[in-house]
Amino acid sequence: MEDEMLPLSDDDSFCFSCSKELDCFNECCRDLNQFLTPYDVLRIKNRLNNTSTEFLKKYAALHIGPETGLPVATLKPDSSPEMKCPFVTESGCSIYEDRPASCRTYPVARLASRSRETGIISEHYMLIKESHCHGFEQDKTWTVKDWIEDQEIAVYNQMNDMFMELISLKNRLMPGQMDLKDVRMFQLVCYDLDSFRSHIFEKGFLNGQDIDAETKEKIKESDEELLKFGIGWIKTAVFGNK
Repeated sequence: MEDEMLPLSDDDSFCFSCSKELDCFNECCRDLNQFLTPYDVLRIKNRLNNTSTEFLKKYAALHIGPETGLPVATLKPDSSPEMKCPFVTESGCSIYEDRPASCRTYPVARLASRSRETGIISEHYMLIKESHCHGFEQDKTWTVKDWIEDQEIAVYNQMNDMFMELISLKNRLMPGQMDLKDVRMFQLVCYDLDSFRSHIFEKGFLNGQDIDAETKEKIKESDEELLKFGIGWIKTAVFGNK
């Protein structure tokens, strides 16, 4: 079987099942080139009981995207020649319940675009059939809707859509490279949430700004709420979107 990418609608079905009984088990966790969204970082660092700073230092590499000029996080492979995911074990993924969105969605890929006029997100799906994967030879049948529900993908889509909207806004309002101060601010707010919270509540980073008590309590207690708040703050404070 050659590698294929097949378009799918929400109600289209496909056969797929992955288990350690398959001889290809864990093959997709090698030769790692794994991008991490801010929500991926949030979920994994909490799973590991790390601060975001600890996680980024140990498990991630940050570099500047050549097209967006924004910080991009990737997962560091282990030191083996196979460049395996640091979280893969013989029995599978050790952070399975909090694995990154792209791992969670596989073998389905989601393509999303947002209308500038209406703000409505359009979704398109593709089935990624790779020649090494024997999961497609199994009898388990899914629709795209079933797969999204079973793999608990909806919350990832929601959070990642907010981040992609931020990138789209940056490209429209501030095309090209950003100055180093703004790059560091974007990295702090989107990827290093624990440091961002410390800046707010211990260093007075947002003193003088009108933040109501309910919002302060939410962002103090919830990483998800802090990430949402931070994305909104970047829109106005860095990109100047009112």
